[in-house]
Amino acid sequence: MSDDLTLDAMLNYETVQIWLDGLREHWGGDPATDDPDRLPTMEEFCQFAGADPDTIIKECKRINKAGDPRISVKGRRKYAGLIDEFQAQSEGSRIQRAKRGNTARSFLIHNAILLSPGAQIGGDDD
Repeated sequence: MSDDLTLDAMLNYETVQIWLDGLREHWGGDPATDDPDRLPTMEEFCQFAGADPDTIIKECKRINKAGDPRISVKGRRKYAGLIDEFQAQSEGSRIQRAKRGNTARSFLIHNAILLSPGAQIGGDDD
């Protein structure tokens, strides 16, 4: 979507740290290095979406009239759709494309933006 987006190093974003901390707590190890494609994939998704990681999460949240934080249905729907497009346009096998989409989904989930349950595995082709 945006070739003009300039991103800081992915590890400089608070939401990326929250994501990696969540993965570390859930799976152990070092999520930044255990999967060498994880951070580059997230950076590619951010370029595709035209937003940095912190902005993506900010757009998926809102404050209600009582001052309580809530998930923005509009923001969540926007990024769920962008993830689906990102996955569909990615190169590789069905499994490789699904992994790329699920990387971005994992980022949202670990930042408290709940999505539909279940892994997304893409289309019928390989």
